[in-house]
Amino acid sequence: MIDGDTKLIAHVGYPTATFRAPLIYNPWFRRRGINAAVVPLGVTAENFREAFPQICRFSNFHGALITMPHKVAVVDWLDEASAAVRVAHACNAVRRSEDGTLIGDMFDGEGFVRAAAAAGRLVAGQRVLIVGAGGVGSAIAAACAKAGAGEIALTDTRAGAAARLAERLHKNYPGLTLSQGSNDPSGFDIVVNATPLGTYPNDPLPFDPSRLSP
Repeated sequence: MIDGDTKLIAHVGYPTATFRAPLIYNPWFRRRGINAAVVPLGVTAENFREAFPQICRFSNFHGALITMPHKVAVVDWLDEASAAVRVAHACNAVRRSEDGTLIGDMFDGEGFVRAAAAAGRLVAGQRVLIVGAGGVGSAIAAACAKAGAGEIALTDTRAGAAARLAERLHKNYPGLTLSQGSNDPSGFDIVVNATPLGTYPNDPLPFDPSRLSP
């Protein structure tokens, strides 16, 4: 039951009709006796810069889940950012500390790493090719680096995007082996399609599947 002591976790994005987090987290909180609630807040892109700092000033504000179209814009409001945020330059979770500091993290890529592990493929020590250096590719690259990938290769039709992602990865994970440019999947243990291709049934893949290593 929501009362005066309930911790507010704002789910900020637009449109709210697609939000699933309240349906997942709120029953989980109730089962465990946690007095918190995820509340959808519809905020359009043009209103975000004005609305978000006001939301964070609520006395019962505990944090926020950030979804489209604000994952990049919210980075400017963070006082502290995880390595995943610094690499991806995007954020989907914000926590307010007791002193009011806003701390951001990005766990989109963690879902990929955990799914790979569930399928029997650990990322640690593996050669990983990531095709696509946008928001999704950047988040997955950050998670793979954190998980101890042996090598990460990046490619994007926008060469500058891959180069910038490589720079952020090197800055945060200086010991990581990085390469850029080729979308040839041969010899890689894990190949990631982080492009829009594949959204529709007749889409081609952004690499030659016949070159995938067994």
